[in-house]
Amino acid sequence: MTNVTIVTGASRGIGRAIVNILLKNPENKVIAVARTKEALESLQKQYGDRIEIVAGDITESSTSVEAVKLAESKFGQLDAVIANAGVLDPVGPIEKHNINEWKRLFDINFFSVVELIQQSLPALRKTHGKFIAVSSGASLKPYSGWYAYGSSKASLNHLIASLASEESEIQAISIAPGVVDTEMQQDIREKFGKDMSTEGLQRFIDLHQNKQLSPPEVPAAVYANLALRGWSNDINGKYLRFDDDVLKSYA
Repeated sequence: MTNVTIVTGASRGIGRAIVNILLKNPENKVIAVARTKEALESLQKQYGDRIEIVAGDITESSTSVEAVKLAESKFGQLDAVIANAGVLDPVGPIEKHNINEWKRLFDINFFSVVELIQQSLPALRKTHGKFIAVSSGASLKPYSGWYAYGSSKASLNHLIASLASEESEIQAISIAPGVVDTEMQQDIREKFGKDMSTEGLQRFIDLHQNKQLSPPEVPAAVYANLALRGWSNDINGKYLRFDDDVLKSYA
């Protein structure tokens, strides 16, 4: 049975791994969204007419509009959305932050998801579809200097809980991917660490040195399988880690 999924932040890391896992099944289709056109074109070259790409800024309304339109016009339906795009910057003491940088982060991590929900809801209602948000453990506990990022992910969790409560024709869930070996982790060690506490930075350095970072494919499998299979009502609207016991069958 055909499943059509929109994946944002699809050009690298967890997003790209999600796309690869979804498209292992030749019946599945993907709308891949990211800013980097070249990376998206490489996915399209690999998967041909099973994937459509949208190269654009997720904070622009036209990007979400185009993604949903492509799903319905090219593949006839939209079954799931995985909102994966996100940024960490600004990092550091709050008194040093530029409020405009906070606003840019929230535009990417939160308001673009609101927009994507608004644009995709009519299509998702038709298929009793799924909306999956990529959250973070930072939504529940503080990390040194991560004021903006953690706040945006906490807001995201509430948004998803509200969506699940209000929209009975779709499912919504918020999933944290754990600590993953992606470019963001490299940026923490090499770029943002100087604005974190010594202890806060050392935790991430140790995880990397001790080879305790998950490959992107590990949480990606959970996101992909949730998009394909849905989930039970008792976890609908919840925030969960990817490795929660209730998600073991999705790994």
